[in-house]
Amino acid sequence: MLTSIQLPLHGKRIIVTAPRNYAARLSQQLINQGGMPFLMPTIETCPLENFTELDAALQHINAFDWIAFTSRNGIDAFFQRLEDLEINPLVLTNLCFCAIGLDAERLADLGVKVDLVPKEPSPAGVIAELAKIPDIAQKNILVPVPEVVGVPEPDVIPNFVAGLEKLGMKVTRVPTYRTRSLEKDIYEVELNLIRQGKIDVIAFSSTAEVAGFLQMVDSKSDYERCAIACFGPYTAANAKKLGLNVSIVAQDYSSFAGFAEALSVALP
Repeated sequence: MLTSIQLPLHGKRIIVTAPRNYAARLSQQLINQGGMPFLMPTIETCPLENFTELDAALQHINAFDWIAFTSRNGIDAFFQRLEDLEINPLVLTNLCFCAIGLDAERLADLGVKVDLVPKEPSPAGVIAELAKIPDIAQKNILVPVPEVVGVPEPDVIPNFVAGLEKLGMKVTRVPTYRTRSLEKDIYEVELNLIRQGKIDVIAFSSTAEVAGFLQMVDSKSDYERCAIACFGPYTAANAKKLGLNVSIVAQDYSSFAGFAEALSVALP
């Protein structure tokens, strides 16, 4: 067994910007590689303030052929609301389900049979797999999505919906939970460490995290001494569009273990 000083990320200070429920999982993977994670969620997820659209979809769930989840947050919020409304999960029996990467395991834990898990763990991967189904056109698909507050909505979900519509599917996009930015005041210590060059890496797992982070800093000089790492090519591409110099991109983005591995390989 390797001692901590022999592990590849020993002594590396890594800012984790993911929401807390994700940050805990990523942090554990970084610790396994010897890293020192600093939790600094730039966004948080929380329940909707208005459930009207979601409730209407749940109460007419049999109108859909497919449900496509793009995040574990969406899965948890969807099934929590189903429980709140006292709707029997058996109403989902005749629907087909899509999930990405390890999110399929979360659905399985909830007793749901997952019909499609794309080889490429992304919304684009879901579209590629659905495109192979001969009679997919005109099928009704429900897409549970976040309501984004405080930062511009990333293009991931709009692009996903557009891709489904291009297949001829009838798409219903429904807000299922909220994603909102956090105030920088709570991160005075972490932001000072970044400015002082005492952080080795800032790790982003979504575009919304990048947008939230950029609202907390004054200029590039605040973080220019840190390496920027992204969980997969889509987050990396959007981070670059937002002006970040991305130097580490996880090629295995099906789990946070792949992200931690990418950092361990890339950092000296």
